[in-house]
Amino acid sequence: MGFSIQEMVKKPVSEIPTRYLVDLEPWVPSSQVGEHSAGSLIPVIDMSSLLCAETKSFELQRFHSICKEWGIFQLVNHGVDCSLVEKLKHEIQEFYKLPLEERLRYKIRDGDFEGYGNTILLSEGQKVDWADRLYIISNPIHRRKSHLFPQLPSNLRETIESYISELQKLSMAIFRLVAEALKIELTEVENMFEDGMQAMRMTYYPPCSEPNKVIGLTPHSDASGLTILLQVNGVEGFQVNKDGVWLPVRFLPNAFVVNLGDVAEILSNGLYKSIEHRAIVNSEKERISFAMFFNPKFEAQVGPSPSLVQDDQPPLYRRMIMEQYVKDFFSQRLNGKTFLQYMKARRN
Repeated sequence: MGFSIQEMVKKPVSEIPTRYLVDLEPWVPSSQVGEHSAGSLIPVIDMSSLLCAETKSFELQRFHSICKEWGIFQLVNHGVDCSLVEKLKHEIQEFYKLPLEERLRYKIRDGDFEGYGNTILLSEGQKVDWADRLYIISNPIHRRKSHLFPQLPSNLRETIESYISELQKLSMAIFRLVAEALKIELTEVENMFEDGMQAMRMTYYPPCSEPNKVIGLTPHSDASGLTILLQVNGVEGFQVNKDGVWLPVRFLPNAFVVNLGDVAEILSNGLYKSIEHRAIVNSEKERISFAMFFNPKFEAQVGPSPSLVQDDQPPLYRRMIMEQYVKDFFSQRLNGKTFLQYMKARRN
């Protein structure tokens, strides 16, 4: 089996191996959406106006309705140093220039889901995404596997460390806004997410001569509390499913795309939405992205906020310890929003 698709495409691929072939649901090309609106298809949130006293209450209402209707937004003026972000983009691209044997030092070990490789196969005949990924749990620090994060090339590792500490602050600021908008106790989200389980996924989507026959990332909603996505090399391919239509996301300069995960939908008792998304591949150029996932602590309970559950609003989801939630998520195939269905409260 071609372990690295990046290596496989270095020679012309006359026929795409069956394990990668998918029926791709059509999407709306940017040209049909209208050039001007394509970038702003998903809402844009300006973090500075959310934190400014004069504009806060209006912006918080807007934030609340975006979380309900979309579950995804582009975040501008987020306060993360642009030069750090540019350095990170550079270091990630350097990682994918390393010889294959260097990258294979991080390969996924049997029975594990962390490391470098392709889609983890959980069933016979399962399709493989057209992507090479490096997935690592980065927090809590004692959970870092000694052969993964600590062994990354030093420049990359140090830059990711700086980036993580910036994004930890940013993610907590967003979680506090979620608490304010939902009118739940600030301490509830802080106890749940402060120093929580965090993970990173660095993805390389090689070009494919027949891009409509493969998928870079299978459609799914994230299991996380929230995900902060950075597009590394300016090649588009990230798409969201809004009301049954796949829409392309055109990243704004210096913006992050932030999406709510299933934990946020569960916490809000179904009020907020985790959005289904996917990645398609380009026919000529590779695409690289870097996602950070922010989750509750391993020992925290995942479930609807008690303050959002009343007699007339019963809990829509079960409660589960985060540690178990993670295990259950990784034991199932990515498939739309099926994991959220799995978390639905059982009705007698």
